[in-house]
Amino acid sequence: MGDGAGGLSIGEVAEATGMSVHALRFFEREELFLRPIPRSSGGYRVYEPAGVEWLTLCDRLRALGTPIARIREFARIVRSGPGNEEDRLALLREREESVRARIAELTACLKVIRGKVVTYERHVREGTAAGLWAPTPSS
Repeated sequence: MGDGAGGLSIGEVAEATGMSVHALRFFEREELFLRPIPRSSGGYRVYEPAGVEWLTLCDRLRALGTPIARIREFARIVRSGPGNEEDRLALLREREESVRARIAELTACLKVIRGKVVTYERHVREGTAAGLWAPTPSS
């Protein structure tokens, strides 16, 4: 439950982002947040609702294989305030290009697999699948 003043508990943030509580604590230890996470009088973390969008971006960057050091660098650049938008843009463009390359690679893989699926479907339908890639006895 939130702190009553618009803050969110770690459980609420975990639910909103789909991240685990453990991952949120890891992000905090790695200094990936834009601001320090304040604590309630009871010692519980209180997250700002605006931080959820930032966390989602960081989690996506991580899922794309971005090294934690690079995400930490991005967070540091953003934390430093206005005037470094070109640096932010360069990092995002770098990640975008990496994702496009990965999509192209996956598309090529999918094309090969799809071709095999079509072949196997045809052979299964026609009852001729028994010999497809059957191991041959060694001589």
